[in-house]
Amino acid sequence: MSNGTQSIDRAAEILSLVVRSDDPISYTEVVEETALARSTVSRLLSALERNGLVERDGDGLYRGGSLFATYASRFDRVENLVAAADPTLQRLSEETGETVNLAMPGPKGVVQVAQVDSTFVLGATNWADVEVPPHCSALGKVMFAYDVIPLPTGRLERRTEKTLGSRKELTDDLDTVRDRGFAIVHEEFEIGLDALAAPVFGIDGDVVAAVGISGPTMRIAEHHDRLGALLVDEAGLLSRSLKRKVTHR
Repeated sequence: MSNGTQSIDRAAEILSLVVRSDDPISYTEVVEETALARSTVSRLLSALERNGLVERDGDGLYRGGSLFATYASRFDRVENLVAAADPTLQRLSEETGETVNLAMPGPKGVVQVAQVDSTFVLGATNWADVEVPPHCSALGKVMFAYDVIPLPTGRLERRTEKTLGSRKELTDDLDTVRDRGFAIVHEEFEIGLDALAAPVFGIDGDVVAAVGISGPTMRIAEHHDRLGALLVDEAGLLSRSLKRKVTHR
């Protein structure tokens, strides 16, 4: 076993001991339980503490660190948002018959967190399994327009002849998204595919998610205005619902 692998195994052993302990645990107890050298335990506990994996309480005892709370709260937020948005997604599905998605910003762009499948065979896609550049996505354009994810730099990847190919084209389109209240993608990711999306606002007025629909151009293109207005109305209802939930806690 290499030194690096051995160090990872030892750190994992210590972390597991601290996290599984019913009560905060002392440095001495960690040494006794692991039978590791005191200097090794001290070095690894310091590394775990620097990275938020363990922390010390007022008595100097070790417990699970803030990173665990951050991880748990992130998934709580996702689950709470998905539960709150479900009626919205279902109404949009019933009204349009198209694929309906809920997305949130993530470290690498847009993350699909919920979907209601199209009632049509043509156009039924599980978007959680498809990597879509945000500038080719209505959901992504919403995230860009409201500064939830950073704008790309340099030349944009062209997926079709209608894909926005420069930052200037993208920023001009994002101005329209903000003015209109919803984003449109017309055959920009794939010929024959259109999509629309509208922002969902949280209690502080920031965009926390986007709701969108997608389907074949032949069914959607003539109805952009109607579908966009529907998305804005439904996203607005969801935004107000989120604010009421926070207020009534």
